[in-house]
Amino acid sequence: MNPLYAAMPTTIFEHMSARARATGAINLGQGFPDSNGPEDVVEAAARALVEHSNQYPPSTGLPELREAVAAHYARHQGLDLTPDEVIVTSGATEALAAAILALVSPGDEVVLFQPLYDAYLPLVSRAGGVPRLVRLAPPNWTITAEALNAVFSDRTKAVILNTPLNPAATLISEAELTLLADRVIAAGAVLISDEVWEHLIFDGRRHLSPMNLPQLRDRTVKIGSAGKIFSLTGWKTGWMCAAPELAVPLSRAHQFLTFTTPPNLQAAAAYGLGKDSGYFDQMRAGYARSRDRLAAGLRAAGWAVLPSQGTYFLNIDLTASGIALDDVTFCERLVKEFGVAGIPVSAFYAEDPVTNIVRLCFAKQDDTLDAAVERLAKARAALSG
Repeated sequence: MNPLYAAMPTTIFEHMSARARATGAINLGQGFPDSNGPEDVVEAAARALVEHSNQYPPSTGLPELREAVAAHYARHQGLDLTPDEVIVTSGATEALAAAILALVSPGDEVVLFQPLYDAYLPLVSRAGGVPRLVRLAPPNWTITAEALNAVFSDRTKAVILNTPLNPAATLISEAELTLLADRVIAAGAVLISDEVWEHLIFDGRRHLSPMNLPQLRDRTVKIGSAGKIFSLTGWKTGWMCAAPELAVPLSRAHQFLTFTTPPNLQAAAAYGLGKDSGYFDQMRAGYARSRDRLAAGLRAAGWAVLPSQGTYFLNIDLTASGIALDDVTFCERLVKEFGVAGIPVSAFYAEDPVTNIVRLCFAKQDDTLDAAVERLAKARAALSG
């Protein structure tokens, strides 16, 4: 067995979800909604399954979806993409794999930001890349010039950025992005920008894609996800957007990973991306309301809740809440003794982890959130002091 995978432990998401199933706990760990997504988008997929071809679509994606992605980003983010700059993938993780395998050669250095999505590091290692890690810390999780200067070198080939950032639930600011852009350009590197949470942004904030910066337009691989946009996480339908000189190697890597993606799901994603702005506004408002419901209940129970600017998640600070346990110990006790599964944020660090933050998913029904708050109140009363 490849030693990279032989040494790999069970992911924290699989572990905590298994513990939730075994104990009957409320699962606020793994990031998926307890709904079935928008009915009209699901119905579009069902119609396409019956009415359209079920044979191989083009490897780079159905023309209608590539056109829809370009038009969607023009309307919502002011980007000037053409359909030829869009490659459809079987989810954002496959897009990440294709981008990393296409652009990173053995010995190339890759800048990564901790906390990080757990797929990044093994994919970089599998490509033979050398990870250079930037440690971000609560409560602001800010990218600084000093931190960037410590990791960039003349061997930097790629940077992987996640904005909004899971699990920190923050967005990169224009000032931070400009700092990063300066170093990407100086290194002659490519920015792989994981933007799957781009529509899950709250309180009137707007998503800033690196592609919005002219100096990064042709150096960015923008990754999106229909699964996240439409709360259909099981669909595993995503895309990469890149200038033609980057799109060619990306498409070559993609063709030997999944080759293509189910055509009915592509057709439904194209339909969904064409929905009017009211849908997206309402969707964000619904998740913001769930965020606020969970946050208010937790604060009333004495929990210190960190701000959540986007994603499905918010974080609690154990230390500030009077809990002396580390996040792993706390999460194990929380699921076993109090019936709620959360995720220790230290699991998103490869080195020098933050150990006092726990991530909770608020993409749940009200009664689920209320029951979780009641149990978390009991947990704080029992474990604090």
